[in-house]
Amino acid sequence: MTRKKILIVEDEVVIRSSLKKFLEKKNYKVCEASSVEGAVKQDLGRFCLIITDLRLPGPPGTDIIRLAPHVPVLVMTSYASLKSAVETMKLGAVDYIAKPFDFEDLLKTIHKLIEEPNQTSTIANMLGNCDAMVELFSRLRKVAPTDSNVLIVGESGTGKELVAKAIHNASAQSSKKMILLNCAAIPHTLIESELFGHEKGAFTGATSARVGLVEAADGSTLFLDEIGELTLEAQARLLRVLQEGEVRRVGSVETKKVSVRLIAATHRDLKTLVKDKQFREDLYYRLNVFKLELPPLRDRQNDLMLIADHVLQRITRKLKKQALTFTEQTREVISQYGWPGNVRELENAIERAVILCESCSITPELLAVEAEAPHRSVQDNETAMDDNVSLKDYFQQFVLKNQDQMTETELALKLGISRKSLWQKRQKLDIPRKKSRKK
Repeated sequence: MTRKKILIVEDEVVIRSSLKKFLEKKNYKVCEASSVEGAVKQDLGRFCLIITDLRLPGPPGTDIIRLAPHVPVLVMTSYASLKSAVETMKLGAVDYIAKPFDFEDLLKTIHKLIEEPNQTSTIANMLGNCDAMVELFSRLRKVAPTDSNVLIVGESGTGKELVAKAIHNASAQSSKKMILLNCAAIPHTLIESELFGHEKGAFTGATSARVGLVEAADGSTLFLDEIGELTLEAQARLLRVLQEGEVRRVGSVETKKVSVRLIAATHRDLKTLVKDKQFREDLYYRLNVFKLELPPLRDRQNDLMLIADHVLQRITRKLKKQALTFTEQTREVISQYGWPGNVRELENAIERAVILCESCSITPELLAVEAEAPHRSVQDNETAMDDNVSLKDYFQQFVLKNQDQMTETELALKLGISRKSLWQKRQKLDIPRKKSRKK
């Protein structure tokens, strides 16, 4: 059996030689280097793992990540800190370990990285073995125990809330309840009160004082989904919470100290919003300490059937149905469909199919994955049926034409849909809700 090759890049001879001796006893073939310059003289692509110290004579050990893009790099550091750990992971290291370390613990990490790379990774009801998900799980495990702010980016339905819950459950605040809010689901006029609370009489209808979600999350985690929908005023208040660790209720002159870990999520490009003056640049950098990117389902072809089979088993158990399987034709449909709604759409399609299934196999028509057209109100039916305008185009044109004059409720009524459906279609077609203007 060919021994797997590991490269150790370490300038301290005692550490390098003792680690080499230990790994050779574990049947690995080990090569050495004392610097990045010495490492690149070897064929880096022949190694299954590179273990490097962070601080070396000359360039830092993290430079090897760029020089060996297809080889996992494990970084050792005696300067263990949140900042160095975060920066190391951002640069692409698969993991890091603080000196002094236990050799057996290091061996477990090595075994995980190179002996079991193709096993399915799973965390917090998410699973996958594609490169993007394996990297996501690794980064999630590293940031969770810290108190660092996290920004989760991904399309609707990719599992951003699951990631946030996984981070909270693996954090020091896990004994307390995570507080969450979908910023797009709250009217702009109420968002500040919802987040920061208000005093009695602060505005019309404020008949009593109210604790905001930031205060409620004191000592715990606050998860703000669709943070790109926050008003600029609310963004300014949130920035103060992150900078000063204090919150002031609407209508109050007093502040209260709070300790809150913030996890934010969005399907939008915050950099573009910053450029368009719709999102504060200083808040963006406060949020973007550690970013996790969730890949869309269409980019996870190797995971598709793995997820579908898992979802099918879970839903049949939930609905107390007999064990079901997908026909080959159904599996082909699942593999070829684009899943614009990502995992959430896949779960809904399978649950619908399980409910309707009257045999032991799920056939393609039960999935009903063809795109659904927006519901039309009677008064708009004739216009929507114009041969030259698709239903999607009609919805988009109607919203863009009328959103400055109508509230969200009025738009929904005119379109014959619920306010929630209106918001969902905005997300799907990327038509952001207009920010309320300052008075």
